Amino acid sequence: MTVSIYTWSELSDERRRALLARSETDIGAVLPAVQRIVDDVRARGDAALRDYAERFDGADLSSTALTVSQAEFDRADERLGAAVKSALQFAVENVRRYHEIQLTPGMPMQEIRSGLWAGERTTPLQSAGLYVPRGRGSFPSMLYMLAVPAVLAGVRTVVIATPPAADGTIDDACLYAARLCGVERVVRCGGGQAIAALAYGTESVPAVAKIVGPGSVYVAAAKRIVAGTVDTGVPAGPSESIILADATADPWKVSLDLLIEAEHGSDSSALLVTPSRPLAEAVAEIVPELVATTPDEPEPRRSFLCDVFSSYGGIILADDIGHAAEIVNQFATEHLQLQVAEPYDVLGLIHNAGEILLGEHSVFSLANYAAGANAILPTGGNARSWSPVSVHDFQKRSSVVHITPHGYRQMRDHVIALADYEGFYSHAQALRRRDESLS
Repeated sequence: MTVSIYTWSELSDERRRALLARSETDIGAVLPAVQRIVDDVRARGDAALRDYAERFDGADLSSTALTVSQAEFDRADERLGAAVKSALQFAVENVRRYHEIQLTPGMPMQEIRSGLWAGERTTPLQSAGLYVPRGRGSFPSMLYMLAVPAVLAGVRTVVIATPPAADGTIDDACLYAARLCGVERVVRCGGGQAIAALAYGTESVPAVAKIVGPGSVYVAAAKRIVAGTVDTGVPAGPSESIILADATADPWKVSLDLLIEAEHGSDSSALLVTPSRPLAEAVAEIVPELVATTPDEPEPRRSFLCDVFSSYGGIILADDIGHAAEIVNQFATEHLQLQVAEPYDVLGLIHNAGEILLGEHSVFSLANYAAGANAILPTGGNARSWSPVSVHDFQKRSSVVHITPHGYRQMRDHVIALADYEGFYSHAQALRRRDESLS
């Protein structure tokens, strides 16, 4: 395996676009197949979910409830090791502390003019579906990153959808984390069929107001299909990362960190952007050695790494740090780490990134699990306009307006003039004739 080094200033526009691309741009290829799955779930409900569990997960759920029982939660608690329990408690508490600060009652009423008051009222969503993938492993960390802000926001109905194992069970750590977060409604279904179930509802899965959570290209395709029916939240697809490093960075640490997000799957992306050719060459030499020593069992992590660095991974040489930041902003990556001499100086140059980790000790691994900030981040270039998952994703705001008689008198003639100009007769008449009586 080799890691390619590209000099940005020497690349054609077409080659630059290819380097900035990622697997989510291939979503169109799977849309027809996913549309059929969505339509089938909408038509047949639980029966379709059971069929797809057998087809895609190898799980026979013909005699198993789709909703996880309390006994299963209890068994997971009993079986899970003390070290993992302690780690989950530590991480969940950090995530809770971070997200509690985001809780706000809304904008208090402000006097816009004499007699005119306006503000905002914040209320929780009534329901939310949290999608937790499992195809490439078990991810309790994704579960608590979603469940903690949803519960803090006050969502009344929280449903977690996650694929079953071949024996029909749900991962013990996920069940323990769910209960730790205060959520005990978990359904065994995954992929595009889970998104369809959460959007339209089945006998076992309630339809929800919003679906949040990362997933494969098939999950992303399903979200696109149901987007007109339900809010599909932050666009979170295959993982992607950039390390922006200068000549002061340690090639060994950069190489270790470059593999972190790449091991999520063959559709991930991982780039080093640097103005230092010596660093680039050193990393290009170290990474294949690290990949060669990565185990391929029980999950094919080594295969994932090889696939990434032959498609959506590599090293980009920039002219200088400012130029490197421009490249990073064009990509708008999910995860960004700054391994530079003065990270706070470079921070001011970054405009588009889901998360920005400062310094060599702020490792992707730590942020993914337990730094507190949410690790469910916008992908596919959506960091240009989207933010990480937060309490705000599970809340909505209503404008609140109160106009007194004095305020009404001040506004009346101005609004009549504007309504007349725009041709809204009834808008104006509601004000012109307001003081008339039916008698």
